[in-house]
Amino acid sequence: MTLEQLHDDVAALARAYNRTSPIEVYIRAKELLATAQSAVERTRVPRQQTEAYLAAGQSAALLSAISFDLGSLPSAVSLSRTAALYGKVIEHGPLQAYAHGALAFLSFWSGRPSESIRYVSTAQAFGGLGDTALTRLSVIEARAYGHLGNRVAAEEAVRKALEQSTGKRDDLHDDIGGEFAFPSDRVAMSNATTYLLLGDANGAEESAERALLLLGTKPEGERPLLISTQASVDLARARLLRGELDGVEDALGPAFAVPTEWRGAGTLERMAEVRSGLCHPDFSDSSEARTLGERIEEYSAAATAHRLGAGTPLAIES
Repeated sequence: MTLEQLHDDVAALARAYNRTSPIEVYIRAKELLATAQSAVERTRVPRQQTEAYLAAGQSAALLSAISFDLGSLPSAVSLSRTAALYGKVIEHGPLQAYAHGALAFLSFWSGRPSESIRYVSTAQAFGGLGDTALTRLSVIEARAYGHLGNRVAAEEAVRKALEQSTGKRDDLHDDIGGEFAFPSDRVAMSNATTYLLLGDANGAEESAERALLLLGTKPEGERPLLISTQASVDLARARLLRGELDGVEDALGPAFAVPTEWRGAGTLERMAEVRSGLCHPDFSDSSEARTLGERIEEYSAAATAHRLGAGTPLAIES
């Protein structure tokens, strides 16, 4: 009964991830991980141990994701490795693939895109993966190639992500879903970032607008705030990349309205790119650019992720 409840609680947290305060997600995921690890130690029944390891791995994966959003990169890496290890112990392909995908993401985020490609390659080889898992890995692969400046490989990975359609599912990315899922709006948002890395303003704008269009079809209470915010900022970045200041502030409007606790690390990194773009010599005489830049600085300084991150594993605990 305890294991059944534990699995239900992990699934519920994954599905509520994008509608729950990040701090609350962090606290709850940490509790679930501790409970699952305790269950691993308390039972010697093979089937029960497998279920406990699975719940522990899923909890660690969620805790890694929220640690990144809150700005604690070392914690995110450590927890993804933990999730990968638990997946390996029970030979659970989807969990191992998710964890290695997270490590790939964290690698290019840390300036190691070649390492990211290796993680993706490992992840794609695990068994039992459905279309969602493979789409997610292709999107991450595209971003990594974007960081490497490899346009041909990045665009091929984008194409694979958009065309993945074997009809296969798995019990993590599809059956639980939520934060483990990777719907079309998230694909479009991430592809926009890839196009920005490649210097393709039109591709980035098109993908960002598609993400926002898809998100707009969802009921307001079901829209993932982190994803929609990042798509809005990428739209602003695409316009700046084209040398246009008009429309940048409008694109950033939804991001500026986001409460401080929802301003995740991905959003802050994108905002920093906008701030940098506003310093281009073409805008040196623009009072609008100066005012907008100052507003971005204030926005980022107030973010919970900025205040908790500090780059150390323990900063998030304070």
